[in-house]
Amino acid sequence: MLAYLEHFVHENDAESRQDDDVATLSKALELQASVEEFGPTGVAGKDFGGIKSVKPLALIRPSAAADVARVVKHAAASSSLTVAARGNGHSINGQAMAEQGLVLDMRAIQDPFEILWIEGSPYVDVSGGALWEDVLKRCVSEFGLAPRSWTDYLSLTVGGTLSYAGVSGQTFRYGPQTSNVTELEVVTGKGDTLCCSQTENSELFFGALGGLGQFGIITRARVVLQEAPDMVRWIRVVYSEFEEYARDAESLVEEYCFDYVEGFVLVNSDNRANGWPTVPLGPEQVFDPTHIPFTAGPVLYCLELALHYRNADHPSRVDTDVDGLLGRLRFIQGLKFQVDVTYMEFLLRVKRVEEHAKGNGTWDAPHPWLNLFVSKSHIVDFDREVFKKILKDGVDGPILVYPLLRNKWDSRHSVVVPDSDMFYIVALLRFTPPPPKGPAAELLVAQNNEIIEFCTSRSLDFKLYFPHYQSREDWIKHFGNQWARFAERKANFDPMAILAPGQKIFSRTSQPQPPSIT
Repeated sequence: MLAYLEHFVHENDAESRQDDDVATLSKALELQASVEEFGPTGVAGKDFGGIKSVKPLALIRPSAAADVARVVKHAAASSSLTVAARGNGHSINGQAMAEQGLVLDMRAIQDPFEILWIEGSPYVDVSGGALWEDVLKRCVSEFGLAPRSWTDYLSLTVGGTLSYAGVSGQTFRYGPQTSNVTELEVVTGKGDTLCCSQTENSELFFGALGGLGQFGIITRARVVLQEAPDMVRWIRVVYSEFEEYARDAESLVEEYCFDYVEGFVLVNSDNRANGWPTVPLGPEQVFDPTHIPFTAGPVLYCLELALHYRNADHPSRVDTDVDGLLGRLRFIQGLKFQVDVTYMEFLLRVKRVEEHAKGNGTWDAPHPWLNLFVSKSHIVDFDREVFKKILKDGVDGPILVYPLLRNKWDSRHSVVVPDSDMFYIVALLRFTPPPPKGPAAELLVAQNNEIIEFCTSRSLDFKLYFPHYQSREDWIKHFGNQWARFAERKANFDPMAILAPGQKIFSRTSQPQPPSIT
């Protein structure tokens, strides 16, 4: 049974009253409804981006996939209701919202956590609403196992990241999280609950992975596991020239030398939010700027690496392995930082960022983030015009940039990436204080648009990650030659466009529509 439904409707406000669809839905689902006055702070009408807010009709907390299916079926029987699945609310542009529609709080689903061994290999079945952080803790502490591919921040839901891709420093080795799932349970826009894999309901399986929630709501996933290491040697080294930074980063992801490869841009100053102080890994470590060449420009580049090892490994062997690998790199001598931490501590490292941001008030401020995939062939141009000019003063948060391998991505999935064999993820993760301490969010959005306009005007091979567009034409451009497949999948699995209305790709219809391919 559904846990409950909260109406965001003023009982005495005629304009906010809905038609009989809502009353019929509530009665048919036998919900114990509670009425809540909806405002800008309502959980279902806002997200981490803090830029957009809408007024949903109701927030529903399902207890199982069957509840999700019942809600979708009743929405389909109405004339206009839509349904949005909300994980932990970390979308940026309202993608998990449903204006005057139904929002499903997927965190409410508490399906059993089950470790499976299939043909000698371990897997875990988890709810689509489970947090990756909880998956990590249970897998490691109880079984000594762990998923292979992660996101940097782990307080995200399994279904949420699988609906995009799920990218981090392990992606070069194992692919995104979407490439590390073998089975899904999905509730389609028709209200059907289907188990799918590469061999069963395969079109839905491939479509749902990276599908932006357009074809179904992921209620369960079977995730590939591997033996978890005990310890991690965590390393940061600094470069003054982007070409040298990129050359080393690309060689490391091609040779699989380390278990984790990421990197970021920092301002060449003592700026505490974006500069030298962001590099050291411990309070006892000091960034000495006298090592920086006088030829360095307004920004520097930090390569971030990790090597896994076990408690039984002798420290001298770890030192020898790391020194041998680092000896081939061309970073600035004197600007190397490293620490040894447990595997759990390393994967939960962003928790400290969250705690700090909550302490200084930037966690709840608007986050006009921008995430892109940029082809290797154009990343130097991007560096010259964006990092060194538009963003030379930083973004009050991390500016990630590191390479990924195209062959680790399954082209049958819905997510689209640049055409080149290697491309970079660029992520502007702003933690800007709200006005008057910081600039207005509108100015930061304008800066994001300036970057996108540069990429477009120069014909760079790039794609938005966490895409957000206002028109069908822009979405068609985004998907390119994959648009016809995307539209056909929509027609097959959500023909009335009930699901994920916040993405603004398709409009709700009262009758099934044929796919639009132009």
